[in-house]
Amino acid sequence: MSTLRGRLLASHLAVAAAGVLVLLVVGATVGGVAYQRRMGTMHGAMMRADSAQQALADALPLALGWGAAAGIVAAAIAALWVSRRIAGPLAEVQEATRAIAAGDYSRRVPRAPEAELAAVAEDINALAARLGDAEERRAQLIDEVAHEMRTPLTTIGGTMEGLLDGVIEAGPEAYERVAAEASRLGRLAEDLSTLSRAEESTLALDLAPTDLARLAADAAHRLHPQFEHLGVALDVEAPAPVPVDADADRIIQVLVNLLGNALAHSDQGGRVVVRAAATDGTAHATVIDEGAGIAPEELARVFERFYRGADAGSRSGRGIGLTIARSLARAHGGDVTAASEGPGRGASFTLTLPVGRPR
Repeated sequence: MSTLRGRLLASHLAVAAAGVLVLLVVGATVGGVAYQRRMGTMHGAMMRADSAQQALADALPLALGWGAAAGIVAAAIAALWVSRRIAGPLAEVQEATRAIAAGDYSRRVPRAPEAELAAVAEDINALAARLGDAEERRAQLIDEVAHEMRTPLTTIGGTMEGLLDGVIEAGPEAYERVAAEASRLGRLAEDLSTLSRAEESTLALDLAPTDLARLAADAAHRLHPQFEHLGVALDVEAPAPVPVDADADRIIQVLVNLLGNALAHSDQGGRVVVRAAATDGTAHATVIDEGAGIAPEELARVFERFYRGADAGSRSGRGIGLTIARSLARAHGGDVTAASEGPGRGASFTLTLPVGRPR
């Protein structure tokens, strides 16, 4: 593939060569004609060397003048042709960027033969693809949020209308229902705010040396009453400290979300285990359950916003906890991955973080 620098150099040389060539051709032709005419006026006279020299001197300015004029015209024509060849891809880039700026994210820049312009075209096409994906996700998010808000808003509105019409008796039960749905909306707004900041890398993290094993134990302690209430055993296996540099509150939030997901998919009498360890420079915290499991085709989707598997049924949750967990982990330079042997065989979610310096 040619480069833009090479083409520019070649174009300059081509323009110069065209001008010089035309200068020589036209100059020689005009000079020859002028010399012959000058010599013709001296026909019959004694031809001396100084006469021939004078004839040549008279013809030379005319030849150079006509040759220079023709050379300039030829160089201008060559420059115009070459500039169009080079400026063509730039015009396509300009037209495409204007279309993309106007919201046409399907627009693409044709690949130019020059390496530099081809790289610019690839970058613009990649930008357009990302903007298109972002716009699609934005529209999807608005639809998903609207769907999630519809139920609590409907409950609140229906309850308030019932109270106003006297159909529902005013009392603690009605007020608790409205308060619960309002709290649900508040948690949804907070979760969406956290997710947005994490995905846009604007989430402020208070990084400090901490122990992932201790954080796993703290997260399990917070949710232990809920596990006990539902009859699900919860064990923590973290025999040694696991040093990491992390925002302790955010990592506990990740672990709480993973434990909450495991509890939501476990049946009474089941068991959930949290294991923390460090291997090969990576810290791990794995939450393992014996619950519903995940179908292979759903493993890639469990981290999508508001995605709830086919077995979700009446299980609690908004389908955003795992998305937040992964986003927070990635904001720390880590990740959250899922594994399962299939439906009915449980699942495991592993938080990975870079190992930090020991405390």
